[in-house]
Amino acid sequence: MPLDRSIRDEFVALLGSDDVLDDPVRTRTYECDGLTGSRVVPELVLLPRTADDVAGCVRICARHRIPFVARGAGTGLSGGALPVAEGVVIGLNRLNRVLEVDPGNRRAVLEPGVTNLEITAAASPHGLYYAPDPSSQQVCTIGGNVAENSGGAHCLKYGFTTNHVLSMEVVLPDGEVVTLGSDTMEQSGPDLRGVFLGSEGTLGIVTKVTVRLLRTPEVMRTLLADFPSVSAGGRVVSDIVAAGIVPAAVEMMDALAIEAAEGATGAGYSLDTPAALVVELDGTVEECEEQFALVKEICDRHGCTRLHVAGSPEERANIWRGRKAAFAAVGRISPDYIVQDGVVPRTRLAEILERIDEMGADAGLRVANVFHAGDGNLHPLVLFSAAEGQTEQAEHLSAQIAELCVEMGGSLSGEHGIGTDKACSMPRMFGEDDLAVMRRVRDGFDPDHICNPGKLLPTPRLCGEKPGLYRPHPLEEAGLIERL
Repeated sequence: MPLDRSIRDEFVALLGSDDVLDDPVRTRTYECDGLTGSRVVPELVLLPRTADDVAGCVRICARHRIPFVARGAGTGLSGGALPVAEGVVIGLNRLNRVLEVDPGNRRAVLEPGVTNLEITAAASPHGLYYAPDPSSQQVCTIGGNVAENSGGAHCLKYGFTTNHVLSMEVVLPDGEVVTLGSDTMEQSGPDLRGVFLGSEGTLGIVTKVTVRLLRTPEVMRTLLADFPSVSAGGRVVSDIVAAGIVPAAVEMMDALAIEAAEGATGAGYSLDTPAALVVELDGTVEECEEQFALVKEICDRHGCTRLHVAGSPEERANIWRGRKAAFAAVGRISPDYIVQDGVVPRTRLAEILERIDEMGADAGLRVANVFHAGDGNLHPLVLFSAAEGQTEQAEHLSAQIAELCVEMGGSLSGEHGIGTDKACSMPRMFGEDDLAVMRRVRDGFDPDHICNPGKLLPTPRLCGEKPGLYRPHPLEEAGLIERL
């Protein structure tokens, strides 16, 4: 049932009429996140400006048992911010202030709408930076990073969001405001900070985050190396780690991903190579020079066909620009695509990439591969054409790849989260007892199931009526109506 008008009036009394959106054209803007195939138009969109506003919105929702979904920049790739019909979206973009940078204690205090890159921009005058760096760091927000426990290219050496968040101010599903964690990361009792971080918005809404900052490395050395096969590149990664070297980042792209990224950025990647490896070392000058020589030797040993060392900060930035543009750039070579996210043991990279290639061939679809090779975090992009009726086989192939990661001793997700996209695959990774414990934890925070419902955990409704990729209405295909 649509929300009663009196409930809308409560939100207007709290926020003002300009910050409560109910026009269908405006609410449709919030119908999906980066998983654009799944769409639901919310009943209302609320745009609070302060943490108190957020708590007030949640209290109204709790009083009337209205489902709500918190939304940041909408860059998530698993449907984690998919709205609920006849529910509300609480947008957090206006809570976007850097509240404090404390260089003495190497900390920063942020509102959830601060972008990932803005944290480093605020810290850099003090010789500090924020280590987690998702590819979408220019636009993704710290609130979303906390929800998904985001990683990025440099997570091999520096870890994920959970390793850098000290404490959080959180609005629980009943509207109570609490602080989880502490400025020192030490606390008595259960680690509720750890429970909340990565819970994909199902346990409450973050309104303030305290993160730790790192000292900017003395030197960074970056190379781009081409290889005759993805397998050869994978062996390089294994040998680098076996040699006792922990690079800041090790990234790999296959030929399809390189074609797309180079076409979009002109970053200098070779178009005739089956695979390219980006390796970055950081630390002291002496440490980097010694390790860099060994990395180049390992690359040569495995048939490196071209090795380019960034000679300036601009060249380094250009190499990373090509890598971080890969997801969006795939739209240049395919009308539609699904970004998958899974993890396998590093030693099985070559094996799973061969399997993915075989599975793609069996499905009659291409798969571009971009991945954090150092920790086995794959990002296969399933390319397809909805106009040619390939949607269902693309969805099926994407799910098969995620579940194959589990079969190979890995996990369903490394950083994008489960959301709605992989919730029905959770039993492939967890037993019923495990899932029951997760549900009990969730019930402890949200007994009324109003906080981002239908995400993360499998339910009969979700798995029986899973929202799939958007399919045009026949009248739309005939050109008689237009989707706004």
